[in-house]
Amino acid sequence: MPIEFTYERPDVNARKIINGEDQDVVQLEPMKHTFAWDYYNTGNANHWLPTEIGMQKDVEQWKSPTALTEDERHAFETVLGFFTTADSIAANNIVMAFYNHITSPECRLYLLRQAYEEAIHTHAYQYMVESLGLDSGRIFNMYREHEQIYDKASFIVTFNEGIFDKDFQTGDFESDQKFLENLCVAALVLEGIFFYSAFAVILALQQQNKMVGSAEQIQYIMRDESNHLNFGIDMINTIKEEQPELWTEDFQQRIINIIHEAVDIESNFAANAFPKGFMGMNAAGFRQYVEYIADRRLSRIGLPVQFNVNNPFPWMSEAIDLSKEKNFFETRVTEYQVGGTLDW
Repeated sequence: MPIEFTYERPDVNARKIINGEDQDVVQLEPMKHTFAWDYYNTGNANHWLPTEIGMQKDVEQWKSPTALTEDERHAFETVLGFFTTADSIAANNIVMAFYNHITSPECRLYLLRQAYEEAIHTHAYQYMVESLGLDSGRIFNMYREHEQIYDKASFIVTFNEGIFDKDFQTGDFESDQKFLENLCVAALVLEGIFFYSAFAVILALQQQNKMVGSAEQIQYIMRDESNHLNFGIDMINTIKEEQPELWTEDFQQRIINIIHEAVDIESNFAANAFPKGFMGMNAAGFRQYVEYIADRRLSRIGLPVQFNVNNPFPWMSEAIDLSKEKNFFETRVTEYQVGGTLDW
């Protein structure tokens, strides 16, 4: 939007996540949505690069005929194939949809950081593929060749279609609900559900002291994605406060239906990607885990839980807690940060 010369200062209380009328998206201070500034600072403090993490042990295990089973190799490559696509979709959504329509300068600032982190994640997958000598064309094209990965990617992109249109604008009821729907799908489904079966596979390997360099990068990625998820939830809840007319009963039911469909898609992915089970995790266990995290996402935005199940993989909580046991002079410890203390 154009910058106008005026002696008047903008009313910070008039700021909105979307539809901040006559809002100066350039002027960061004073802030209203301070949560976005907190995420921006946390992201800077958590900065990392994949090349800081050694892959030698992973390379040795991958080359060894006995270190990994065929099922473990298949699972590792399958989830890597999904990861390579998912973070690119997330980055496109940030740059081509959210940044264009969000009118909060502080939220736009964090979105720039978030987009960069998605680039780092894609770099990490490329680094794993290159280090292990995998067929990069096959891994990065897997979303076109693996039906269950395609289903996950296609589901997300379906909700992007209207938002990506060059003529799309917020400002009316229907468009604002469409934007909010896309935000719910990106935060709750892509960031909050579709990554988690894949995370569980990599962390299960780590529990067996396998592919530990790759797993360390996935732990960094999980930490970033946790911030992305929480930021998205904070934006959803803020839009609910700023534009409560959007949060109709019909819209709430639409989001619940989307979550149910996402749980089915993610459970189908796990069942088909790991048909024999994986380190004690079977199709039923994967589905219960997906239902468990789906309920957590719903409750965070004030919607009723749908599945009422316990976490079948309690070790996941322990695996997510980043270890301090590494020697700093051998490798950068997972909890190390520049300028801050780790905070999920």
